[in-house]
Amino acid sequence: MKRSLTLVCLLASATGVSSLASSSKAFAQTPSAPAPAAQSAAGLSAAAEVPANPKIAIIAFQQAVAATNEGQRNFAQLRVKFEPKQSALKAQSDEIDSLKKQLQDAGATLSEPERDSRLRTIDEKTKSLQRSAEDAQNEASSAMNDMYQQLAQKVYAVLDAYSNQNKFTLVLDTSAQQTPVLWANQAADITKPVVEAYNAKSGVPPQPAAGAAAPRPSAPSTPGHTGTTRPSTTKPPQ
Repeated sequence: MKRSLTLVCLLASATGVSSLASSSKAFAQTPSAPAPAAQSAAGLSAAAEVPANPKIAIIAFQQAVAATNEGQRNFAQLRVKFEPKQSALKAQSDEIDSLKKQLQDAGATLSEPERDSRLRTIDEKTKSLQRSAEDAQNEASSAMNDMYQQLAQKVYAVLDAYSNQNKFTLVLDTSAQQTPVLWANQAADITKPVVEAYNAKSGVPPQPAAGAAAPRPSAPSTPGHTGTTRPSTTKPPQ
């Protein structure tokens, strides 16, 4: 019943940051970018000018979103929300395993009609479990996606302010699996300071330490920047 326990595995952890790179690619869709603000011809001309000494930074945007105190809190709340469904799926799976073991233990003592009846029961329960697991996973995926996209928009607003304050010419997102960044000095990575800036603005306190790790949303496109073209990212498969 590996498939039936997919939701259990995906939502089994929701606090922490260490495994953000591998836990939840099955959830978040590419967040919608806010429409760029209208600009005057003069503003467009100024935006098109390339500074003599461009200042470039990088950020792992999706990790930054999930690493915020608010993101950690929201992931934990989703885990709690779906715990009853996880328990129900596990109970269904355990029941099927028990029925299979009973059938195997009975061996040749069962009549052919009784064996056929038990096999039909197992098949019906297996199909029911698969439907329940798919429904639960779709619901969890939708909830995770909605939560992530809302938070990503707010984190981007902080990134925008931080980048303007520090006069960056360009900020590249290294979250995507297919990133154009081959190498970068660690001093150019602004992921941590942006997370710290967002935490300070949101006022959400750190979450209690736990042994579990939060699921990471799949690679988003950085929300649109007013006055510039947002860099595109590649969305990994769900």
